[in-house]
Amino acid sequence: MTTHTDPRLGLPTVYLVDDEDVVRDALAWLLRSRRLLSEGFASAEAFEAMLAGRPANWPASPSCLLLDVRMPGTSGLVLFERLIERGLLATLPVIFLTGHGDVPTAVGAVKRGAFDFVEKPFADNALVDRIERALAQSSDALLKRRDAEAVRKRLADLTERERDVMRLVIEGRPNKLIADELDISVRTVEVHRARVFEKMEVRSAVELANLLRAHGLG
Repeated sequence: MTTHTDPRLGLPTVYLVDDEDVVRDALAWLLRSRRLLSEGFASAEAFEAMLAGRPANWPASPSCLLLDVRMPGTSGLVLFERLIERGLLATLPVIFLTGHGDVPTAVGAVKRGAFDFVEKPFADNALVDRIERALAQSSDALLKRRDAEAVRKRLADLTERERDVMRLVIEGRPNKLIADELDISVRTVEVHRARVFEKMEVRSAVELANLLRAHGLG
């Protein structure tokens, strides 16, 4: 199987949370047969303990979570709500594993942001197809996050005056009006404008505005 994830992000991992050993073992075997890494947990509590030891930017590589709806202790739905609170659903898409009686519950979870659900017993190819699509979504989200972090770093490298000029450039002000507002010469505006474009790695004010808007920074 070819998983459509960006190789720059590292190998994808599928996390399995199900209290039944036989289900986890079957899933792990299936994923190994498709050359996918997996990590299993017998409870939501065990998965949360793992999360507690991970850095704030986890996951750093494409990932998805296969999550049983009903488990002793903390249920899959409660864990799912906690993942929502952590803002993890984009980088860790959740696929619920559900029995026939839990289908309405799983449908409700999809409406809340879960990636999908599959009924037990699941068809291998159908499940792997969902996993592949979930990992691709995770890869896309991680790339967007990395790009946003790079843009924030470029912004942090701007001087205060360069940020002032950038703000007015984005508003569409001509150099003369920027110079008047900031009480500097037009030539100085031109120099700052050129430095802003160079540091932000853009070639025009429109490209700069689009870059910031795309990452929620403008």
